[in-house]
Amino acid sequence: MVYPRNFENKIEFDVIRQMIWANCISQMGKELVDKMQFSIRLEEIKLLLDQTIEFKQLFDEGKNFPSQDYFDLRDELQQVKIEGTYLAQEVLFDLKTSLEIINDIALIFHNLNPKDYPNLREIGERIILAPFIIKNISFIVDDSGEIKDHASPELATIRKKIGDKEKAANRKIIQALKSAKSSGWIADDVEISIRDGRQVIPIPVSHKRRIQGLILDESSTGQTVFIEPGDVLEINNEIREFQGAERREIIRILKQFTSELRPFIPELINAYKELGLIDFIRAKAKFAIKINGNKPTLKENPLVNWNEAIHPLLYLNHTKLNKPIIPLSISLDAENRILVISGPNAGGKSVCLKSVGLLQYMVQCGLPIPVKDDSTAGIFEHIFIDIGDEQSLESDLSTYSSHLLNMKNLVLKGDDKSLFLIDEFGTGTEPQLGGAIAEAILEKLNEKKCFGVVTTHYSNLKLLARQGNGIVNGAMLFDSQKMEPLYQLVIGKPGSSFAFEIARKIGFPREILQQAEQKTGKKQLDFDEQLQQLDIEKKEIDRKKQEFQVADTFINELVKKYETLLNDLESKKKNILADAQKEAFDLINSSNKLIENTIREIKESNADKQKTKEVREELTVKKEKLKSDLQKVSFNLKSKHTEKGLNKNVEGEKKVIEKKIRVGDIVNLPEENANGEVISVNGNEVVIAFNSITLKTDLKKVEKIIDKESKKSTSNLQKTFRSGIYDKLNDKLTNFSFQLDIRGVRGEEAIEKVKQYIDDALILNMREIKILHGKGHGILRTITHDYLATVPEVKEFRDEHIERGGHGVTLVILK
Repeated sequence: MVYPRNFENKIEFDVIRQMIWANCISQMGKELVDKMQFSIRLEEIKLLLDQTIEFKQLFDEGKNFPSQDYFDLRDELQQVKIEGTYLAQEVLFDLKTSLEIINDIALIFHNLNPKDYPNLREIGERIILAPFIIKNISFIVDDSGEIKDHASPELATIRKKIGDKEKAANRKIIQALKSAKSSGWIADDVEISIRDGRQVIPIPVSHKRRIQGLILDESSTGQTVFIEPGDVLEINNEIREFQGAERREIIRILKQFTSELRPFIPELINAYKELGLIDFIRAKAKFAIKINGNKPTLKENPLVNWNEAIHPLLYLNHTKLNKPIIPLSISLDAENRILVISGPNAGGKSVCLKSVGLLQYMVQCGLPIPVKDDSTAGIFEHIFIDIGDEQSLESDLSTYSSHLLNMKNLVLKGDDKSLFLIDEFGTGTEPQLGGAIAEAILEKLNEKKCFGVVTTHYSNLKLLARQGNGIVNGAMLFDSQKMEPLYQLVIGKPGSSFAFEIARKIGFPREILQQAEQKTGKKQLDFDEQLQQLDIEKKEIDRKKQEFQVADTFINELVKKYETLLNDLESKKKNILADAQKEAFDLINSSNKLIENTIREIKESNADKQKTKEVREELTVKKEKLKSDLQKVSFNLKSKHTEKGLNKNVEGEKKVIEKKIRVGDIVNLPEENANGEVISVNGNEVVIAFNSITLKTDLKKVEKIIDKESKKSTSNLQKTFRSGIYDKLNDKLTNFSFQLDIRGVRGEEAIEKVKQYIDDALILNMREIKILHGKGHGILRTITHDYLATVPEVKEFRDEHIERGGHGVTLVILK
């Protein structure tokens, strides 16, 4: 249902209907334009849009298409279904011309690519013409619409006789004219005239009896008579007899042809219906080209999601004046169903509201609309509009009473598949009461899950919008410096009316404005001022929020890398200790063997003093060598600990170690030589805070310190850590580009660049990036897509829009 009855007039769809009507060639197409109506059937709407888009594409490709002789002969064909009737000669000529056009169109559609033009191909396949029809008509009628001499042998004979008689009559009258001139009855410059289709000689009335014949006419003065000579009269009478025979033969020919045609009349009538449909689609496509119309993605549920939408009539008007037009991006969905638009007068609120109504109505009438092709349109079962002055003298209704009547119908009949459009909601009565009623109506409509757009200046309606309640604010932007509207819609915040600012700009008396400000009250003025500052503050908050998100992502990455490094160091530490223990064990074994050998040699020498002395000297030498080897093992162990960060004591730092560690204590992690604060102790595990990073480790691996420098050391470490993070972060942000160019790069190197690029984008919390690989043979594009398909952090990737690079650029959406 569409409400009210003059809905099309209110949104100016009647103007669009008239423009499409004017594009039609035939009356059949114009009738379909008149019948064009709002539909709620998704498949029907999709078919109508697809047909028009295909025809538009046909024009865009520059293909020639017939644009004349779209005759409608359905009534004439219906009339000759009865036996004995026949097509008139002039109708036969129109039939020939229009069937040739229909045949040409069917051939054009038949040759179209079925993948690109499935709907037009289907229309062409529905057109069935018996091949003999056009051929037989061409045999009967010539290109000027006359019956050919050889349409039948009888007709050829008759026309030959007529021609011979006409030549004879012509010779006779020329002879009579020469005789009259030579006799002096008429002047030498007198020529033969035509009266009632017959040749006559003008002769003065005084000589009318000089020529034997029939007087057919006389001049207005009565001084001249027009005589057909007697012998010519006899020939002309014969000609008339032959002409009668000619007419009878032509009728016989037409009857015979009509009899042959009669069985195919249903197919011909259907062909003319298809011609009317083609004319209708063609007219819509012409209009779509004019307004840059596209087909949005269609959804069965109620939805509006338009990107860069433009009011078509405003676009055409501005194009003529060479003026720019500001596109509109708007979204209504299950979460944000109702949009409350506020802002200054003449700022574009009403145009925005009308655009929503007009474009949605156009879509559901099967017309392409001027939006980006990534837009989405849902299906509404009902559309209501309340706009303009509906004062009615006949019904004795005031403007406000008329608005209330519309609101009554909306509240009673509106549901979750309804779209309502209300301009200047609540006006027409005392502001406070009108605003209260408007607020109650809007709350009821929201409760019924209706979708809608309203424009207002009332603050109570602006304050209705809250996160998650289905109502959202929208503002028409206003340049507070130049004091002029920007005609841009921003969703998510209310707008100010800028009433006092506009009044000051036009030079309104200052004392009146000052008095008005006093009457308005500071509270209302503060509210408008806050609205003016809201956009600036929101942008600043968004900027800070993004900075924190980026920093948080970067820090989380560092923590993961630190934990990985720590685990690696622990593993390497265990390996080093195991190697050292093995070397020490080997040394002890060597020492034991040395002692045993020495004792054995002393016993074997029977304690010979000289031999004992030599053995002791040899033992001393080997002892020194073992001592040297042991020192080397110890030195290597310390060196490895130092290299791997396992023995990084700060020189000069004095620590007092205590076994009992509590929450709030400052502790040292010897493996990292880092000081932090204990935030929790759970059994043998302790959680330590290093600035904004927390680390869980074994209680045995930390040492409590109570020296005076510990807090200072911890603070310095935190400052250094924070400074390092932001330095790296700033470097990445400064050097980061939203597009990576890998053209001309080898495959493996290209993938490495893509990997690093995605890592940087994830660290900086970027959600949308582009990879420029060019088109070429598509190799770089293929390997890039193959790699992106394996990356879990990639939410989606696709080719860029054709206007922004198409297959040569890949758009990547990150999670």
